[in-house]
Amino acid sequence: VSLIDALADTFPVALALVGEEFFRAMAGIFVRGAPPGSVLLAEYGTGFPDFIAAFEPARSVPYLADVARLEMLRVRAFHAADADPISPEQIARALADPERLPALRATCHPSLSVLRSDYAVASLWAAHQGHGDLAQVDPFVPESALVVRVGLDVQVIALPPGGDALVASLADGLPLGQAAALALAASEDFDLTAQFAMLLRVGALTALTPKETSP
Repeated sequence: VSLIDALADTFPVALALVGEEFFRAMAGIFVRGAPPGSVLLAEYGTGFPDFIAAFEPARSVPYLADVARLEMLRVRAFHAADADPISPEQIARALADPERLPALRATCHPSLSVLRSDYAVASLWAAHQGHGDLAQVDPFVPESALVVRVGLDVQVIALPPGGDALVASLADGLPLGQAAALALAASEDFDLTAQFAMLLRVGALTALTPKETSP
């Protein structure tokens, strides 16, 4: 029962989407086949989203597994290491030499991750937090979600087309110029300035370093 309760705490939106009775029955099957490998219950449930994806009775809610993946990323973000965001002085130095900007590499916050989904995972999650009307959410619209911790607050931010390519490229260590090119290739309407400003605003980046220097 304690393990099922732990899953309910970790995946509250997934629970809300299918109802408590269905969720607890599904979680009970998972628990019996996947005992915890750690005494820390906060770490339990890593394999639950993949279990949901293969769970035949949940096929009628095809977006359930990705919503659970998003919730698992939130847990990981909450427990990730701390890191100071880029200081205004660092940003000013980078902007003072615009010719070098494309060659700079960005270091992402340890809590940062991106989930690409065929479903409206960010909107579904937000609606269950009271942000937006759940009845107006079309779950079958593909979305990408940025997960990052700002202080003690884990944020889920819907990314526009191309935004997932930008953030994933930066996380992979590509220079700003290459990351921007990939984002623009993914969406010709991509607003690079707005997205980079958002990453700075939420503290998603912790350093800007020259290409030849390891972050």
